[in-house]
Amino acid sequence: MKADVEFMATGEFLTAALTGEIDHHTAALLRSKIDEQIDRRLPQKLILDFSGVGFMDSSGIGLILGRSKRMQAAGGQVMVRGVSPQINRMLRLANIQAEQ
Repeated sequence: MKADVEFMATGEFLTAALTGEIDHHTAALLRSKIDEQIDRRLPQKLILDFSGVGFMDSSGIGLILGRSKRMQAAGGQVMVRGVSPQINRMLRLANIQAEQ
């Protein structure tokens, strides 16, 4: 499986556009890349865009929750958007709300 992330910063917003398939192995790589950008840019809002994600297992839930805790500790917040119906069902079970 392969996954990647591209970043776009605008003011106090940092968008992480995720692509590929998110599983245990790829989530660790994505987590590292996203955390590096959070530390470097110190955004007020991190937007996780899942528009390019074709598959995600529970590791993706951990990715979101970990970034959310990290942002909250710094006084920021996370927004999730661009999820497929299948991923949205999984997020709802984990009590994570995504923008449609």
